Amino acid sequence: MARPGAACPPPARRVMVAARALLFWALVYSYCGVCACIAGLRLLWSIGRRPGETFRWVVRENPPACLNDPSLGTHCYVRIKDSGLRFHYVAAGERGKPLMLLLHGFPEFWYSWRHQLREFKSEYRVVALDLRGYGETDAPSHKENYKLDCLITDIKDILESLGYNKCVLIGHDWGGMIAWLVAICYPEMVTKLIVVNFPHPSVFTEYILRHPSQLIKSGYYFFFQMPWFPEFMFTVNDFKVLKSLFTSQATGIGRKGCRLTAEDIEAYLYVFSQPGALTGPINHYRSIFSCLPLQHHEVIMPTLLLWGERDAFMEVEMAEMTRIYVKNHFRLTILSEASHWLQQDQPDIVNKLIWTFLKEETTRKRE
Repeated sequence: MARPGAACPPPARRVMVAARALLFWALVYSYCGVCACIAGLRLLWSIGRRPGETFRWVVRENPPACLNDPSLGTHCYVRIKDSGLRFHYVAAGERGKPLMLLLHGFPEFWYSWRHQLREFKSEYRVVALDLRGYGETDAPSHKENYKLDCLITDIKDILESLGYNKCVLIGHDWGGMIAWLVAICYPEMVTKLIVVNFPHPSVFTEYILRHPSQLIKSGYYFFFQMPWFPEFMFTVNDFKVLKSLFTSQATGIGRKGCRLTAEDIEAYLYVFSQPGALTGPINHYRSIFSCLPLQHHEVIMPTLLLWGERDAFMEVEMAEMTRIYVKNHFRLTILSEASHWLQQDQPDIVNKLIWTFLKEETTRKRE
């Protein structure tokens, strides 16, 4: 008999690994089923109350004027040699200035960075990207094309295609996840890292397994594992879910925030109402469980984490836990009245905090 604390023999270790994997996938698919049942009940309720409205879906044929506002920058395209995909981005500021690369979350696109495009173009070449599968960027049809390693490589290849070897990297939500991983995998390419409302990936994967409340808030990760049904649910009642995400009391921008205008909402509806426009974004989530849990990785560049405390999807406790993975200057700012959509909710405060971080001397070690 092995003494207490001794390493498990290889057969026992294999059994433990297999058991953990089985429990993990059982959790994933069980919760996926629960989320699907809840969505199905909501659909039936909507059909019962307003059958005519439930299946109304308007495709917006013309973009609202705000998407072509010249003050936001120039619409550009770049084709990546290795993948062959064409990426759309909006760029502001002179070529040759230091690059600031902005990665949006879900369900967003380049326009979520409109306040930052205007603000930082004086000193940076600011590039707000449409991620793989979003907006005018190409959308591969298979979910395997949305694995995290593909998304990380996209950012590296885009940086090189733009003629840069380093940048200030800023990501929000899912774009924050990608930003963390780019900083881990290609640290030489990131001079400073700024993440908005997303913790270090290792914190997220550990926390969600130990805290049922966060598991519930992340229920859409599991719901999105289903084919076609999540896309359909977004179209119900002419994209009512999409509108509610930004405007409802539960998940939207708070009372003291900079609320989206009717034209802003129409911009989101224009992009996501196009046929097939939701499949690429949701495919990002359909590949995530094949990449989890992630190994622990350290971030070695100066890092700023901004967090809206009223985030309906991410618990604020994860923000402070992120500190242990940043082996350099780390600054955390939590805004008490702000929502998940922080850079749109409190743009003036966010921009000021980013300016302060960019200009301060960060040669000292992590605080």
